[in-house]
Amino acid sequence: MAEVGRPTLYDPAFCERVIEMGKEGKSPVQMAVGLGVARTTLLAWCEAHPDFLTAFTYARDLAQDWWETTGQTNLATQGFNASLYNKIISARFREDYTERQHTEVSGAGFNLVIHSDPK
Repeated sequence: MAEVGRPTLYDPAFCERVIEMGKEGKSPVQMAVGLGVARTTLLAWCEAHPDFLTAFTYARDLAQDWWETTGQTNLATQGFNASLYNKIISARFREDYTERQHTEVSGAGFNLVIHSDPK
């Protein structure tokens, strides 16, 4: 593992490694730990190395695919904890799985309108 405060050396081979971890459903933190660096280092590499940004973005998509496939495969399985799965997937993939609400207050009578934005 890299020492705290010391610069880490980027290796183009990390691109394939994060893609492999994405195929296993790993989170960005798990990817960082797998490479022996902090998550902030991964983000710095994304800014400094376009090839790593592409690989990391793809790895995150692969991780989401892993989780979605796991849910589809196991939803009808006896003992599958759908509530826990829903909590995990909505926390990990907020952009796609968090319900958004729009609240609007208007007029002299303060008509309050709340609705969910459909995906």
